[in-house]
Amino acid sequence: MIEIGSGDGWVQCSAGHRHWGLFGAAGLLVRHRDDADPPGVDRVLLQHRASWSHHGGTWGIPGGARDRGEAARVAALREAAEESSLDTAAVQVLDEFVDDHGGWTYTTVVARTPTAPPVSVRGRESTELRWVRTDRFDELALHPGFATTWPRVRLLGTG
Repeated sequence: MIEIGSGDGWVQCSAGHRHWGLFGAAGLLVRHRDDADPPGVDRVLLQHRASWSHHGGTWGIPGGARDRGEAARVAALREAAEESSLDTAAVQVLDEFVDDHGGWTYTTVVARTPTAPPVSVRGRESTELRWVRTDRFDELALHPGFATTWPRVRLLGTG
């Protein structure tokens, strides 16, 4: 049996970068297609990170540290529920992308939802959650990790 334990804490990957999550981290990229949007454009639920947090003031997806033995999918859904009022039971998980930093990984769990309901903030880790059209990401200061990963995950869950 795998023992569950908190994954909160900083680690250093083999490239020498500091990352949050003793056992890696995961985030939930929730997509919605609005009929009023241009072809090929989805809306993604983005989180405006609190100023005190790592890369505070930037926009990314809800997520955080994985606990010991916790699957990335479970962690991403848990973190989204902790940080927002999103009904995670209503999303359909479609895919995952693992960004391996050498000794530390961040897994983007891609999901789709049939509606884009208003989503409010839970906790102190964000100041706002908003459905953002994917063709408007360049208008926001994206979290550096999300900005790097977005080109690799942007087509996941669009089919």
